Amino acid sequence: MTSKRRALLAGAGVLVAGAVTAVALLAGGSQQDPGEGRTGRQELVAERGRTVMPFDLEQTTHRFTPTTRGGTQHVVADQRGDSEQIALIRTHLRKEAEAFSRGDFADPARIHGADMPGLAELREGYDRIEVHYEDLANGATLTYTSEDSALVDALHDWFEAQLGDHGAHAESGH
Repeated sequence: MTSKRRALLAGAGVLVAGAVTAVALLAGGSQQDPGEGRTGRQELVAERGRTVMPFDLEQTTHRFTPTTRGGTQHVVADQRGDSEQIALIRTHLRKEAEAFSRGDFADPARIHGADMPGLAELREGYDRIEVHYEDLANGATLTYTSEDSALVDALHDWFEAQLGDHGAHAESGH
């Protein structure tokens, strides 16, 4: 084999490897960050979350608890008495309760993507879901209730998607 042919084949190999990497990245492939135990998806969600949620994800925890008629979403400050984070949580969840009651789920879509599980169903059936806001000692809670079993299933799917996307910043309230 001539040296020119070897150089052409080597160059083609580099192009193929680059193309495979590009396709994997575009398809959402990511590697786990062993230092933090978080996926590339969770990093992306945390980054997007900082543009939507005013509180610090590193100082707060989301807790999602499915119920037979919907579910509860608690957001609490990790440090008792953290008045700054508590105020930010309460302001944000009040705003979200009002928006969700109008069928406006733009914030979760910005954070998790428009194709987030359950989101389309919640937008479509928002008028059959009651969203109730309440202060907690360390944050706030939203309670979602519906008599429509399909919407309850959509809420549960939506909760599960958020649990996966928020990683260490969220936990199941089961």
